Amino acid sequence: MKHSDTILNQQVQRLYQLNLYRRWLFIILCWLTLGSFSLWKLWEEFELWHEHFTWVALRYGLAFNLLPTFSLFFCIAITGAVLTWHSSYIICGLSPREKVRLKNQLKKIQQLKPSHPLRKWVCSDAK
Repeated sequence: MKHSDTILNQQVQRLYQLNLYRRWLFIILCWLTLGSFSLWKLWEEFELWHEHFTWVALRYGLAFNLLPTFSLFFCIAITGAVLTWHSSYIICGLSPREKVRLKNQLKKIQQLKPSHPLRKWVCSDAK
């Protein structure tokens, strides 16, 4: 394997890590905003479900609080999607299609100014 190939693979790995951090940051922000709003609005329903849990109470509690319900389901869905995406990377590695996408994204980053923070973080050879 050539030295340039190892550098390219390291840069692709750093770009993947950056994407992973950005996705988790988005999830954290979603849970802090939408998730906390949803849980706060559904607090009375939680108390009712704790006392007398039935599937009908759950259905009506969620049906009559649509915005908190959709916000909560969005947070759960986006968390599950990122967990699934990252689990597939851990089990199988990067797919060829994902490698090509990351390499194309890396070419665009390399065209940025050398002082750009994204280029400094992804393209630095010192790591």
